[in-house]
Amino acid sequence: MTTTTSLGELTGDYVIDATRTRIGFVGRHTMATRVRGWFDAFEGGAHLDGDDPSKSDAELTIQAGSVRTGDRRRDAHLRGRFLDADGHPAITFASTGVVRAGEVFRVTGDLTIRGVTRPVTVDFRLTGAGNDPEGGFRVGFAGGVTIDRDDWGVNWNAVTGVLISGKVTLQLEVSVVRRRGDT
Repeated sequence: MTTTTSLGELTGDYVIDATRTRIGFVGRHTMATRVRGWFDAFEGGAHLDGDDPSKSDAELTIQAGSVRTGDRRRDAHLRGRFLDADGHPAITFASTGVVRAGEVFRVTGDLTIRGVTRPVTVDFRLTGAGNDPEGGFRVGFAGGVTIDRDDWGVNWNAVTGVLISGKVTLQLEVSVVRRRGDT
Protein backbone atom coordinates (compact mmCIF):
# COMPACT_ATOMS: atom_id res chain seq x y z
CA MET A 1 0.00 0.00 0.00
CA THR A 2 1.38 3.37 -0.92
CA THR A 3 0.71 6.63 0.87
CA THR A 4 -1.58 9.05 -0.89
CA THR A 5 -0.22 12.50 -1.68
CA SER A 6 -3.50 14.41 -1.27
CA LEU A 7 -6.04 14.23 1.54
CA GLY A 8 -8.71 14.91 -1.09
CA GLU A 9 -8.05 11.43 -2.50
CA LEU A 10 -9.41 9.97 0.75
CA THR A 11 -12.94 11.27 0.23
CA GLY A 12 -15.53 8.49 0.20
CA ASP A 13 -17.51 6.00 2.24
CA TYR A 14 -15.61 3.21 4.00
CA VAL A 15 -16.19 0.04 6.00
CA ILE A 16 -13.90 -1.28 8.70
CA ASP A 17 -11.75 -4.23 7.68
CA ALA A 18 -12.08 -6.26 10.88
CA THR A 19 -9.28 -8.63 9.84
CA ARG A 20 -6.77 -5.77 9.73
CA THR A 21 -8.12 -3.65 12.59
CA ARG A 22 -7.23 -3.94 16.27
CA ILE A 23 -9.33 -2.43 19.01
CA GLY A 24 -7.48 -2.84 22.27
CA PHE A 25 -7.08 -1.46 25.76
CA VAL A 26 -4.51 -1.21 28.52
CA GLY A 27 -5.27 -0.89 32.22
CA ARG A 28 -3.16 -1.02 35.34
CA HIS A 29 -3.70 -3.77 37.89
CA THR A 30 -2.50 -3.12 41.45
CA MET A 31 -0.63 -0.16 39.96
CA ALA A 32 2.38 -2.41 39.28
CA THR A 33 1.40 -4.36 36.18
CA ARG A 34 -0.49 -3.66 33.00
CA VAL A 35 -3.30 -5.76 31.63
CA ARG A 36 -3.74 -5.63 27.87
CA GLY A 37 -6.76 -6.81 26.01
CA TRP A 38 -8.70 -6.54 22.78
CA PHE A 39 -12.11 -7.13 21.24
CA ASP A 40 -12.63 -9.82 18.59
CA ALA A 41 -16.02 -8.75 17.19
CA PHE A 42 -16.81 -5.29 15.89
CA GLU A 43 -18.05 -3.46 12.82
CA GLY A 44 -18.37 0.07 11.62
CA GLY A 45 -17.65 2.55 8.94
CA ALA A 46 -16.81 6.11 8.11
CA HIS A 47 -17.41 8.84 5.62
CA LEU A 48 -14.14 10.64 5.01
CA ASP A 49 -13.97 14.08 3.46
CA GLY A 50 -10.31 14.76 2.78
CA ASP A 51 -10.91 18.33 1.61
CA ASP A 52 -13.05 19.24 4.65
CA PRO A 53 -12.48 16.80 7.56
CA SER A 54 -15.28 18.51 9.53
CA LYS A 55 -17.71 16.82 7.10
CA SER A 56 -16.33 13.37 8.03
CA ASP A 57 -18.03 10.98 10.42
CA ALA A 58 -17.52 7.51 11.85
CA GLU A 59 -19.37 4.86 13.80
CA LEU A 60 -18.24 1.72 15.57
CA THR A 61 -20.11 -1.12 17.29
CA ILE A 62 -18.13 -3.53 19.46
CA GLN A 63 -19.60 -6.76 20.86
CA ALA A 64 -18.84 -6.47 24.61
CA GLY A 65 -18.79 -10.26 24.96
CA SER A 66 -15.84 -10.49 22.57
CA VAL A 67 -13.38 -9.03 25.10
CA ARG A 68 -10.14 -11.00 25.42
CA THR A 69 -7.04 -10.68 27.64
CA GLY A 70 -5.54 -14.15 27.34
CA ASP A 71 -6.93 -15.24 30.72
CA ARG A 72 -10.33 -16.98 30.61
CA ARG A 73 -11.20 -16.22 34.22
CA ARG A 74 -10.40 -12.52 33.85
CA ASP A 75 -12.28 -12.42 30.53
CA ALA A 76 -15.37 -13.86 32.25
CA HIS A 77 -15.16 -11.15 34.94
CA LEU A 78 -14.79 -8.45 32.29
CA ARG A 79 -17.75 -9.76 30.26
CA GLY A 80 -19.96 -10.24 33.31
CA ARG A 81 -19.24 -8.01 36.25
CA PHE A 82 -17.49 -5.16 34.47
CA LEU A 83 -19.11 -4.82 31.04
CA ASP A 84 -22.41 -6.64 31.74
CA ALA A 85 -22.30 -8.03 28.21
CA ASP A 86 -25.60 -9.90 28.69
CA GLY A 87 -27.48 -6.74 29.64
CA HIS A 88 -25.50 -4.40 27.39
CA PRO A 89 -24.15 -6.47 24.49
CA ALA A 90 -22.84 -3.52 22.44
CA ILE A 91 -20.27 -0.82 23.06
CA THR A 92 -20.84 1.95 20.55
CA PHE A 93 -19.14 5.09 19.30
CA ALA A 94 -20.76 7.65 17.01
CA SER A 95 -18.78 10.68 15.98
CA THR A 96 -20.18 14.17 16.46
CA GLY A 97 -17.29 16.14 14.99
CA VAL A 98 -13.89 15.91 13.31
CA VAL A 99 -11.19 18.57 13.45
CA ARG A 100 -7.79 18.48 11.80
CA ALA A 101 -4.98 19.80 14.00
CA GLY A 102 -1.77 19.50 11.99
CA GLU A 103 -1.08 15.80 11.49
CA VAL A 104 -3.77 14.77 14.00
CA PHE A 105 -7.46 14.25 13.35
CA ARG A 106 -9.45 14.84 16.56
CA VAL A 107 -12.60 12.76 16.38
CA THR A 108 -15.15 13.69 19.03
CA GLY A 109 -18.14 11.48 19.62
CA ASP A 110 -20.46 9.68 21.97
CA LEU A 111 -19.08 6.50 23.56
CA THR A 112 -21.72 4.21 25.08
CA ILE A 113 -20.70 1.49 27.54
CA ARG A 114 -23.16 -0.33 29.84
CA GLY A 115 -25.94 1.95 28.58
CA VAL A 116 -24.10 5.11 29.68
CA THR A 117 -23.18 7.62 26.98
CA ARG A 118 -20.39 10.16 27.45
CA PRO A 119 -18.42 12.32 25.01
CA VAL A 120 -14.81 11.43 24.21
CA THR A 121 -12.21 12.78 21.80
CA VAL A 122 -9.88 10.33 20.09
CA ASP A 123 -6.74 11.62 18.39
CA PHE A 124 -5.93 9.74 15.19
CA ARG A 125 -2.96 9.84 12.84
CA LEU A 126 -3.13 8.78 9.22
CA THR A 127 -0.80 5.77 8.87
CA GLY A 128 -1.22 5.10 5.17
CA ALA A 129 -3.52 5.06 2.19
CA GLY A 130 -3.55 3.50 -1.23
CA ASN A 131 -4.65 0.62 -3.40
CA ASP A 132 -4.40 -2.83 -1.87
CA PRO A 133 -3.67 -6.12 -3.68
CA GLU A 134 -7.40 -7.01 -3.72
CA GLY A 135 -8.17 -3.94 -5.83
CA GLY A 136 -9.67 -1.84 -3.05
CA PHE A 137 -8.62 1.53 -1.73
CA ARG A 138 -7.57 1.29 1.90
CA VAL A 139 -6.85 3.91 4.57
CA GLY A 140 -5.16 3.27 7.90
CA PHE A 141 -5.38 5.28 11.12
CA ALA A 142 -3.90 4.80 14.59
CA GLY A 143 -5.21 6.52 17.66
CA GLY A 144 -6.17 6.33 21.24
CA VAL A 145 -7.69 7.97 24.27
CA THR A 146 -7.53 7.44 28.02
CA ILE A 147 -10.88 7.24 29.78
CA ASP A 148 -12.00 6.80 33.38
CA ARG A 149 -14.01 3.58 33.39
CA ASP A 150 -15.94 4.76 36.44
CA ASP A 151 -17.59 7.41 34.23
CA TRP A 152 -19.39 4.53 32.50
CA GLY A 153 -20.05 2.45 35.63
CA VAL A 154 -17.47 -0.16 34.61
CA ASN A 155 -16.63 -1.39 38.09
CA TRP A 156 -17.30 -4.49 40.11
CA ASN A 157 -17.04 -3.34 43.70
CA ALA A 158 -15.07 -1.02 45.99
CA VAL A 159 -12.08 -3.39 46.15
CA THR A 160 -11.62 -3.40 42.38
CA GLY A 161 -11.55 0.40 42.50
CA VAL A 162 -8.43 0.10 44.66
CA LEU A 163 -6.74 -2.84 42.92
CA ILE A 164 -7.46 -1.79 39.33
CA SER A 165 -6.83 1.71 38.05
CA GLY A 166 -9.87 3.63 36.91
CA LYS A 167 -7.91 4.89 33.91
CA VAL A 168 -8.02 2.71 30.81
CA THR A 169 -6.28 3.56 27.56
CA LEU A 170 -8.18 2.60 24.44
CA GLN A 171 -5.88 1.82 21.50
CA LEU A 172 -7.15 1.71 17.93
CA GLU A 173 -5.37 0.61 14.78
CA VAL A 174 -8.02 0.93 12.12
CA SER A 175 -8.03 -0.17 8.50
CA VAL A 176 -10.97 0.92 6.37
CA VAL A 177 -11.75 0.00 2.77
CA ARG A 178 -13.61 2.31 0.41
CA ARG A 179 -16.94 0.91 -0.69
CA ARG A 180 -16.83 -0.25 -4.31
CA GLY A 181 -17.90 2.36 -6.81
CA ASP A 182 -17.32 5.19 -4.33
CA THR A 183 -14.53 7.45 -5.52
